[in-house]
Amino acid sequence: MTQNDYSALTPPQVGRWSPSLSVSVVVPSHGGPHLDLTLAALAAQTYPEHLMEVVVVDDGSAPPIELPEIRPVNTRIVRVTDGWGISHAVNTGVKAADGEIIQRLDSDMVAGREHIEAMARWHHVSDYVVSIGMKRFVEKPPLTPAQVFGAARLGELFDLASAVPSSTEATIEKTDGLRKSRNPYHVCTGPTFALPREIFHAVGGLDPHVLRGEDTEFAYRLAMHGVVFVPEPLAEAVHLGLPAQHRDRERAVRVVEPFLAHRIPLRRDLRKDRGRRWLVPYVEIVLDVTDTSESTVRQAVAAALDGKVQDVVVTLVGPWSRMSDERRSVLGDPCFELRVMRELYAHDERIRMIDEAAPTPAPTPFRYVGPVDVPLHKATLERMIESVQKDLTGVLVVDLPDGRTARLERTSALARARLLAEPCADLDEIIEVTHGVRHEPPDRFWPAPAAPKPVSIPAPPPAVTQERTFLRKLKSALRPN
Repeated sequence: MTQNDYSALTPPQVGRWSPSLSVSVVVPSHGGPHLDLTLAALAAQTYPEHLMEVVVVDDGSAPPIELPEIRPVNTRIVRVTDGWGISHAVNTGVKAADGEIIQRLDSDMVAGREHIEAMARWHHVSDYVVSIGMKRFVEKPPLTPAQVFGAARLGELFDLASAVPSSTEATIEKTDGLRKSRNPYHVCTGPTFALPREIFHAVGGLDPHVLRGEDTEFAYRLAMHGVVFVPEPLAEAVHLGLPAQHRDRERAVRVVEPFLAHRIPLRRDLRKDRGRRWLVPYVEIVLDVTDTSESTVRQAVAAALDGKVQDVVVTLVGPWSRMSDERRSVLGDPCFELRVMRELYAHDERIRMIDEAAPTPAPTPFRYVGPVDVPLHKATLERMIESVQKDLTGVLVVDLPDGRTARLERTSALARARLLAEPCADLDEIIEVTHGVRHEPPDRFWPAPAAPKPVSIPAPPPAVTQERTFLRKLKSALRPN
């Protein structure tokens, strides 16, 4: 699949196939006033009951949650014993889950009968997709669990014509079902999405430090892992009650901004404060300093930190772990240059020293790799990012005059290639298909210094000119013949 275009996938038709993957529906709940309706709707799902379990996570409810009579056959409660919040509860539930697919659902949602089946069918045709369900917001009518369980369609229970649609649905429609979306993770914000359990754990689960916007932050890390986001219009659901931003939009926006500003570098609109340092940098600059003089490294690091793009971290790759701290000759140390460098940069939080660069820089969205003896120009990173952002190119390779290269890698493209690659495969060949690899000359990225402007010497004023003429005549008159 190229970019986020999943057109190559042909999922089985709902109601006309035989699922084989197990699904764990993780439902975090604090108090759970509508949990009985959520579980009644899950009990009526068309997905085979022997392949579906529901894990209700009691996030510190008082009194503790008890399961209602109408519920799926394989339903159990997991109680949170330490920590609190949605992220912590979801992580607790997934840790206890047995399913190959994790389905996230809130305890104030009522899912249509085909919701789980429609979502899970995508995971039977690809192991690196995240399916996204639809939702609309309604006021809760007087309903019983038995009515929810017996309804064939959500329209029998709720006035869907007057329901408030999710803002993400307009984005999905405008971007051809996310196929043409530049940042499809933006719409993976609701409490109904499904993904392989291995991918959930690979990206580290939800961040328990993020108290608002946790789904957006998690979806961003999924994007950096290389997944494809697939909206599923047949996975209908309603959310009982309006979202928090409808009740107090100003505070809802303010509270989420600092969480996302630190963790989603692509949100450049949230990083306008000059001189700031952020939890996740925008670009990782990787320089191999093995067998390189300290003066050369100094010049390269200074240039990297002094560019127009300040939101960076510099990674110095070298044999740091092989340097012993045992007694040695300080001046005659064979690792003299490396030790000087280590002491020079040990306390600068913008500089990391590691033996080998990580497979990807996730969650940092871009990585620059280039020769340490070719310092970055002030405009290099800015112009390289501008170039790849025009068409979401996966890798930009700059062919240097001496035959070497410098490259800017898009993390999501690199991660996608690693998901698809066989052992020892050429990742650039895969990226060429999924995102594109472009070669360009260095002139635009390392512009030549501007030629100095000629200095014009102003002519002396007339009075000075007359005085100089008089002095020349006087000297000529006094010169002996």
